[in-house]
Amino acid sequence: MNKNKKNIAILASGKGSNFEAIVNSVKNGYIKNAEIKLLLSDKKYAPVRKKAKQKKIKDIFINPTHFRSRREFDKAIAKVLLDEKIDLILLAGYMRILSPYLVGMFKNKILNIHPALLPAFKGKNSIQRALKYGCKVTGVTVHLIDEKVDNGPIILQKSIDIKEGATIKEVENEIHKLEHKLYPLALKLFIDKKIRVRKHHVQII
Repeated sequence: MNKNKKNIAILASGKGSNFEAIVNSVKNGYIKNAEIKLLLSDKKYAPVRKKAKQKKIKDIFINPTHFRSRREFDKAIAKVLLDEKIDLILLAGYMRILSPYLVGMFKNKILNIHPALLPAFKGKNSIQRALKYGCKVTGVTVHLIDEKVDNGPIILQKSIDIKEGATIKEVENEIHKLEHKLYPLALKLFIDKKIRVRKHHVQII
């Protein structure tokens, strides 16, 4: 038994392309000392759940409509995470804001990926808003979660140029390609203990 191995839970609501990229990175040995223990989703029919079954990853659905508040829902999630002895949480297209209860329980142990160069274009529809604004450059950010939306310490960022006349679909495709490289790299740095967090700054050593 490898005591250094980190148990990882992925929370996702959508198609699961980042979920798939992360699982593949662990399975092919790019990321060592990690095990994807489970997928947890708030959407019963999310396509990511089919990918979890295909990858033989434990799949859990928790229905948010069964809870009176965000905190109560997150308490149910926390129970699962504790029962499964989860060390690290990855958000991969998870379309719910975490409560301070869950963030506090896993302080600096929740990673998220965002399709913009934070702090620009926080929240939803970041790619569309960057295009509408006329940005010449956009990109991807991997960051730690704190109590505010898309606000936590930045681990990695990488930019892409927006070509003149590019469509939303074309930019989305470029963003997704970059996400599938940057998220596994950030996870690898975290697992390999190459990350130090000092207040709102991340140092890569």
